[in-house]
Amino acid sequence: MKTFNKFSLYSICSFVVQCSLVFLFSAMSLIAQSSKDNEVKLVRVDDYHRVDVFVNGGLFTSYQYPSDIEKPFLFPVNSPDGQVITRGYPIEPRKGERTDHPHQIGIWFNYGNISGLDFWNNSSAIPADKRDSYGHIVHQKIVKTKSGKKGLLEVILNWEDNMGITILTERTQYIFSGDKNSRTIDHISTLTAINGPVIIGDSKEGMFAIRVDRAFEMPSNESLIFTDEKGNPTTVKAMDNAGVTGMYISSNGSKGDSVWGTRNKWVILSGVKNNVPISMAIFDNPKNQGFPAYAHARGYGLFSINNFGQNSYDPKKEKLSFKIEKGQSVTLHHRFYVQSGSALTAENANKIFEEFSKEY
Repeated sequence: MKTFNKFSLYSICSFVVQCSLVFLFSAMSLIAQSSKDNEVKLVRVDDYHRVDVFVNGGLFTSYQYPSDIEKPFLFPVNSPDGQVITRGYPIEPRKGERTDHPHQIGIWFNYGNISGLDFWNNSSAIPADKRDSYGHIVHQKIVKTKSGKKGLLEVILNWEDNMGITILTERTQYIFSGDKNSRTIDHISTLTAINGPVIIGDSKEGMFAIRVDRAFEMPSNESLIFTDEKGNPTTVKAMDNAGVTGMYISSNGSKGDSVWGTRNKWVILSGVKNNVPISMAIFDNPKNQGFPAYAHARGYGLFSINNFGQNSYDPKKEKLSFKIEKGQSVTLHHRFYVQSGSALTAENANKIFEEFSKEY
């Protein structure tokens, strides 16, 4: 029988210990890596008036509040596979995209009739002598940022008239989450009347919205003219449809252009960009005033839902008028969801809706 001297035995023990340590460190590395999976990290970049949001190490979006634009917004917004899903214009124009409606930037939240003021359509395109009938939303401060399994950004904004008088204060939480194939933004906004009662009038111009990349527009061969609440026309010109693949479906069974002006729990916009199927969806919440919201979903790339419009979408319905007394508030909950690699089905959208309905 073969025997081992003490040096051989030492070598064997040393080898076993080294293997054990390698295994241990590998396991610890895997655990550490696993703990970082789906992690959301928020990074403040105060000098540039933004907060960057990363999921799994990749940029998902940035909350931006520049002083020269009439509202804060999320821009850009990227799909889980890293492709931009928001239109670039007017922040970062890209070749071949539309240049209409300069107020439609990234993901935003505002409305077209707040005590008679139009917050929705305000932009650099409005002449100075017309500005008194428009409002703008001004970032006041970042209350909180938190990273982790879910990311939290809490901000305070003022809805002001052209003289700088505050009509409403807005306290909003953005809750960010994601995994390998999906990203989610929960937008919880509380609007409070400050200097007297506020009337939220009936308007089609609202409310929680995204302006999408050209790939997610619906193909169209004709120029169209859209008129805002003040009768101002905007022409959306016909363009080459190469790579344009968008299609809407809604919870009430509507599809394409017929989704506009219908009430829904959710609306999905699906398309293909660089051979990758991508779906995005906006969810209303049963706790919201005006649930289920009307879809302000246009084939040219505006994708929005609106809790306070009614007659503006369906002239057979009465005009809505919602009053917030001085010092009182209304809270609205909306969810934006995007996934890569496959189209979001109605069945899965219903599951997400049920989850969202119970969370808040």
